[in-house]
Amino acid sequence: MPDPAPLVVFSDDWGRHPSSCQHLVAHLLPTRPVLWVNTIGTRPPRLDLATLRRAAEKFRQWGRPKPPAAADGSAAPRVLNPRMWPSFRTRFARGLNRRLLGRALRAAVAELPAPPVVVTTLPVTADLVGEFPAARWVYYCVDDFGVWPGLDGRTMRTMEAELVKKVGAVVAVSETLQEHLAKLGRPSHLLTHGVDLAHFRRVPAAFPDSLRALDALAGPLVVFWGVTDRRMDVEFVRALAGSLEAGTVLLVGPRDDPDPALLALPRVTALPPVPYADLPALAVRAAVLVMPYADLPVTRAMQPLKLKEYLATGRSVVVRDLPATRPWVDCLDVAGTPEAFAAAVRDRLAGGVPAAQTAARARLEDEGWAAKAARFAGWLGG
Repeated sequence: MPDPAPLVVFSDDWGRHPSSCQHLVAHLLPTRPVLWVNTIGTRPPRLDLATLRRAAEKFRQWGRPKPPAAADGSAAPRVLNPRMWPSFRTRFARGLNRRLLGRALRAAVAELPAPPVVVTTLPVTADLVGEFPAARWVYYCVDDFGVWPGLDGRTMRTMEAELVKKVGAVVAVSETLQEHLAKLGRPSHLLTHGVDLAHFRRVPAAFPDSLRALDALAGPLVVFWGVTDRRMDVEFVRALAGSLEAGTVLLVGPRDDPDPALLALPRVTALPPVPYADLPALAVRAAVLVMPYADLPVTRAMQPLKLKEYLATGRSVVVRDLPATRPWVDCLDVAGTPEAFAAAVRDRLAGGVPAAQTAARARLEDEGWAAKAARFAGWLGG
């Protein structure tokens, strides 16, 4: 059999956080060359600290000729950090980015052993189809960027509609996204997120330094990990925090313009992101793991990675009633109102994980990333 085609992947910055695309590609790395393209431009620039930090990060990437190899010696892709204009809103901006990216990609692709299969998670790559040699393009649709808080929704919708007409295959992470793509005239394969069971079932040998701040917090800890932004339902958190007789509602991860009222609530504390390697230790310290998302178009479409990660830890889990959480109702507690959410957390604080939920979580065995990557590879072609 011929060797599998190389991959060119347009997605979030490699190594910045463990996205679903990074999990999938990590399992494909041993069998094929991968060129990973770090990109920008999905969020309109703002005059705020977060934008300045992100800009500084990109300038550092552009000034570094080669990214460092993986510290643990594991396989890693070749990472390309092409210079880009930080917008796609105008015809000028799109044309400029097409030229900048096209020039960088043509040179990099010429070094690959064969024309690559191109995987993109980003609608902003619509103008690049045909700009460099490729065996096939695949759109891996992970979110509805047209309704994502803080993004240039109109540009995302326009470019996604163009992209889906050009690619050879489309893979969606949720049935809601499949319905969204069908309205654009494109059928898609369904691939829900996986989970690294061995990682999240691991019992840490020592408590990591990244979590020392937990020692100063009043327990029990009700924990959310991930991005804290406008997808969070303030009323759910308010009801939960107000119903606790003791303890802390802890939000761990980056903050992206959350509602100011959220972090002002009594018993609510926010901490910076912790390394992916330390999330199992965070789970050990958590009495209950929660996802207090609002019911919004963006949350109805998404597949939170943390859902199956939470379940794999063996801890109590309470989540908002959303399309992504309903298939797992036998494994966790699902709530549709602030009062029901708070009551479910209190029940789990008092009684722990019911035996029926523990038994139902056995189906996580079929949700590993290796199996997901094998299915994904079958749709890539090449």
